[in-house]
Amino acid sequence: MIPAPYSGLELLATAVFVLDEKFRVVYINPAAENLFALSATHVAGLPLHQVFGQADELVAAVDYALQHNASFTEHDLTLIGGGNLELQVSVTVTSVESEGAGLLLEFHQMAQQLKIVREERMLLEQQANRELIRNLAHEIRNPLGGIRGAAQLLEHELPRPSLREYTQVIIKESDRLQALMDRLLTPHRLPHITGVNIHEVLERVRSVLLAETPQGVAIRRDYDTSIPDLYGDREQLIQAVLNIARNAVQAMQGKGEITLRTRVARQVTLARKRYRLAAMVQIIDNGPGIPDAIRDRIFYPLVSGREDGSGLGLTLAQTFVNQHQGTIECESRPGRTCFTLLLPLAGGDAHTSNNADR
Repeated sequence: MIPAPYSGLELLATAVFVLDEKFRVVYINPAAENLFALSATHVAGLPLHQVFGQADELVAAVDYALQHNASFTEHDLTLIGGGNLELQVSVTVTSVESEGAGLLLEFHQMAQQLKIVREERMLLEQQANRELIRNLAHEIRNPLGGIRGAAQLLEHELPRPSLREYTQVIIKESDRLQALMDRLLTPHRLPHITGVNIHEVLERVRSVLLAETPQGVAIRRDYDTSIPDLYGDREQLIQAVLNIARNAVQAMQGKGEITLRTRVARQVTLARKRYRLAAMVQIIDNGPGIPDAIRDRIFYPLVSGREDGSGLGLTLAQTFVNQHQGTIECESRPGRTCFTLLLPLAGGDAHTSNNADR
């Protein structure tokens, strides 16, 4: 039975401990149980130093908050949880006035905080890069049209038909650059939102890949068919997944295996909002991996590991996923590259995340 004063802490994503004035555990919420691999029943009534072993800095922070009747934050703590699990955390200690309680401790795992900060910084950088490329694309389109038009006029004035080979080069290359500019400008269309079954998206991608790829590439499905619909732009999601999968096919040079995998992710933070449920889509290949030289820049415009690549496929994929309030990450090593997309599900109950705000 949850004590009435603490029922409001049950659903928090933040790990919370409640202590009495003698530093004994009165209550821990489910997030704290998950973070530290502890049982609320087993730690109830234990002194804080018995819960975490050698935790002098934590005890000192608690003591300070109690003595000064004020909140105190310790930003870098190493604590040992259940099963000798070592965690880097920050803690905010707040003195409270409640029956049987004297202190409230809020823990935040440092790895999660750093991940959020890194994602936000990358998002800002990529938005700035995309805006720069978009402005350049606008500036390039006008002279391109003039070059193409001049080449067509020149072609009609040439004395020998054989010379048209050169004007055709100008025209075709102008058309190729025009198509590139169009692709740079396309992502700024707002998504057309409807209910989308993510497996219909993946099946469409699979059909396209089977039609395009040689027989040496196998495409395997590993679906969680219980995933409910999400709200999104079906065509944009297809294009995002297709761009990633095509990159995988090209990296494997026609020989290997691609796995399309779906799972439900619970309690995730996307774009500074906490969602109860999200769809996790993974595109996994057993190719050579992403070169070290570009691994940290693969989502930037015009960055490609191939000489003939435009460097726009992953940029477009990230843009489309971001427009759906989702995230995209990549882990790569020789023999395994995995792109993971997280997309909010319908009815995922978004709210501002405590973790993300700190």
